[in-house]
Parts: sequence; C-alpha cells; structure tokens
Amino acid sequence: MPRTTQLYVASTLYGVATIAAGLDADVFPAADRRLLLVCNNANAPEVTTPLDEMPGFAPLRGRFDGVLSWNDAISPFHPSTWAPRADDTVLFERYLRLLWDLGDDRIEIVLESIQVNPAQAIASCFTGAPVDVYADGLMTYGPTRNKIDPLIGTRVRRVLHLDLIPGQLPLLLTEFGVPAQTLPTDAFLKVLGEIDDTDEELPRIPANSALLLGQYLSALDILTVDEEENLHLRMLRGAVKQGHTSVVFKPHPTAPARYSKALEAEAAKLGAELLVLDTPVLAEVLFATAEPALVVGCFSTALFTAKEFYGIPVARTGTQLVLDRLTPFQNSNRVPVILADALLPDLDGKDTPVPLDDLIETMGFVMQAQIYPHLRATAERYLSTRLTPRTQRYFRRRRLTALGLPGGIPARLAFIPRNSTARRVVRRARALKKSVKK
Repeated sequence: MPRTTQLYVASTLYGVATIAAGLDADVFPAADRRLLLVCNNANAPEVTTPLDEMPGFAPLRGRFDGVLSWNDAISPFHPSTWAPRADDTVLFERYLRLLWDLGDDRIEIVLESIQVNPAQAIASCFTGAPVDVYADGLMTYGPTRNKIDPLIGTRVRRVLHLDLIPGQLPLLLTEFGVPAQTLPTDAFLKVLGEIDDTDEELPRIPANSALLLGQYLSALDILTVDEEENLHLRMLRGAVKQGHTSVVFKPHPTAPARYSKALEAEAAKLGAELLVLDTPVLAEVLFATAEPALVVGCFSTALFTAKEFYGIPVARTGTQLVLDRLTPFQNSNRVPVILADALLPDLDGKDTPVPLDDLIETMGFVMQAQIYPHLRATAERYLSTRLTPRTQRYFRRRRLTALGLPGGIPARLAFIPRNSTARRVVRRARALKKSVKK
C-alpha cells in the first residue's frame, strides 16, 4: 500500500489557522504525511514577507511534517497567472513528485479559492487526487466564480467553512452537489489563542480602541487610490464621531504608505490618537488581545469574525460605492459586499439590516445563471416580492432584463433589448451624439 500524503495549500495566515482548526478537530482523515504548501500571491511576491516567515506562523508550524513553496516550484512564473497546459499536467506531476519527494504516494489536496490559480493549477497537476476546499472568507457564500472543469469539480468532497453567518450555507460548488461542513468555532478560537501566546513580536494596541481595517481595494481595480484613501478617512471620521479618540489602523500588508500618512494628518486635525500597525498580523488575533471597542471596515471577513466569534461591535462603510464599481456583475466580491451591506450596521447609522431569506440564492442565479439554472424560480419569487429601494441597489436593471427577471425593464418594453431595429437606432443615436461633441 502506498503511503498517503496530504497537501494543504494556503496563501494567508488566516488560511493556515483555518486548516489548523480542522486538524485539531479531526476533520481531515488520517495520513502518513501532512505537508503545507505555501503560496505568495502578492503582486510582487519578491518584496513581500512569505507566509511562513510572518509573525504568528511558528505555533502553527508543528502541525505539518514539512513546509513547501509553490512560488519556488514554478519560479519565475507568478502563482496567480501560471497553470500547466493540459498536455503538460503529467509532466508537471512527475516534476513535483520528484521535487517534493512524493514518490508513488497517494495524494490528497486541501485547497482554497478553487475557482482560480494557484488552486486550479495544483489540482490539475495531481489528476485524480481527491480535493477538499476550505473557505477563504465570505466569497464561499457566493456562487462559483466561473465554470469549473468537471475533472476538478467532481473530485471535490466537501466545502469546509467557519460559521461566520449562522443559518446561511455556502453556495460554492453546489452545482456539483458538494456538501458544506462547518468547522468548529472553538477549535478556530483555540488556534488564534496559540498565535497570541507565541513569544514572537506581535503588536499590542490600546484597549477599547476603534480598529480600522484596510483592504487595499485599489490593487483589485475596484477603487482608485484616492477613493480608497477617502474611504479610510471616512472610517476615521465615523469612529471619532462616535466618541472614539483612540484609533488603530491595520493596513493591508501591501498597501502604500501614503494611506497611513493621510490618516495621521486627519487624526491630528480631529484630535484623535492614531496608531498604525506596521507588522503583518491577523486582525482576529487583535480581537482577542486588545478587545477593541469597535471594528470598522468595508466588507472584510474580519468584521464578521469580530461580530460572531468575539461579540465586538462592528460597523461598515463604503459598501454602496464598492457595489457601484464592481465589474463585471459576476465579480466574486459582490456577495461579500452584499453580506456586509445587508447584515452589518452602517457607520453613519443610515441603513437598516436586510433579511437574507433567499437573497444570496437569488444573487447566485443573477450572477451565474448558466451554472445555477435551478435557482431561477427562487430568484423570480424573491424579485417579485422582496425587491425594495433598500435591496434594489444589489441588482442592476440591465442584468435583470437580460435574464428576463422581475425588476428589469417593464414587460411592455421587454421586446426592446431583443429588437435588432431598436438596437440599430440606439447605436446610430450614440454615434451621432459623439460626433456632435467632437
């Protein structure tokens, strides 16, 4: 019998903590070896701190028999863009087995973000290996980003996730009938406690501070640099307005230094004490050690961790702006933004919560109708009865019209998008308008 080797793939410390919680809770089957495969997906991985060198990784290291680097294995290519050609997968499997001393081992893979590389590339290299997928955040509650090759999708045994939104099951990979399994919250909190207890130099923040979470949305081309800077300033002003004079800003590890400088200038103007964390650390560790009085962000997963696991007050801001900027409509960040907008209190106190009853399933169909055709009836029912000014902003009329759903163009005008003559007239009118402007 060949030995069994499990490859655990992670690109963030949050991911390693999630895997560690699953190992502690005996969620994964027994294996002869457990190897952690680290991926650095930053735009410039050469100048960013590798996951296995970050503060807080050391106490998690002992759960694995070895640590491997995907970046080293495929150098000089980037993990987010490289994948083997279909004809080369056998060749690359032989290469990786030799490189990592896998021999004829039976391979099992535990992945995050199965829709994209490097997860797709790794799964492709080990044809036939069973796959478990663990949640990399709120995206797991949304639809699968694009059609997955059945040679990969049918190998997935389950989707493992933390119970960030009680009562809501992930939609990811349900088109393959993949069941969801909840990871024990207690096991996850225990892992976070281990990170805090380490002797490594972790930042300490003042108790009862307001903690602001940066996400670096400009790197994803969702916001411009100036818009994201203004978003952080809105977080600061909102926190101070609520009476918090001690504020801590946790920037994204790859965010530019100018964000911090703008906040420091604004804090001085508002008479607030600002601390900017310059050490990469999990926000969840800060929840346990400092017990912030308020956590503010846009749509970070950490907002839900603070709310559900630690009972810390949270507030979101900027979700409407992000919803307006997300393109295409199928952008996988859409569901996380909607979850934050619907469930978390607005920093300015303007919005009321929105029940999730069928909202995520409806959004799953509207975003990926070809992947989830069985959800059409749910979407039609929701859009016929639950569409309000508050929920209308989650949908675009053009998208609803294209799918023939309630909430699109009125029925008496529904023929227009499919009428070739009408489209031709509109194109001519637009061309004429452009020529007049010139």
